[in-house]
Amino acid sequence: MSEQIEDFIRRRKELNKIIMENSELVTRRFFNLDEQAYKPGALNSKTKEMLGLIASVVLRCDDCIYYHLINCYRQKLSDAEFSEVMSIALIVGGSITIPHIRRAYQHWSELKKGEPHE
Repeated sequence: MSEQIEDFIRRRKELNKIIMENSELVTRRFFNLDEQAYKPGALNSKTKEMLGLIASVVLRCDDCIYYHLINCYRQKLSDAEFSEVMSIALIVGGSITIPHIRRAYQHWSELKKGEPHE
């Protein structure tokens, strides 16, 4: 995995630890709820990550986009699936999402340069 991706994962983990150490019960419960939501159920984890990626693009949250891209990659998302996910995000989010979609494609390319679907 590229140094940029590893830095993102490390930084996210460190910042989440700080939040957990300093947060109230509501915040800790929200984080737990988020974790539980992406576990397999009626929808598999891969589908849920694709939905999370679409929502993140529409909401234009670069950290969330990067996080879900990494998880989609780990779920063995194909290039064709990735392209369709980005198309849906564009349709739902409109042209304002284009800068985020550009960066998503850049990050997707970086992920694919690393080890195959870790």
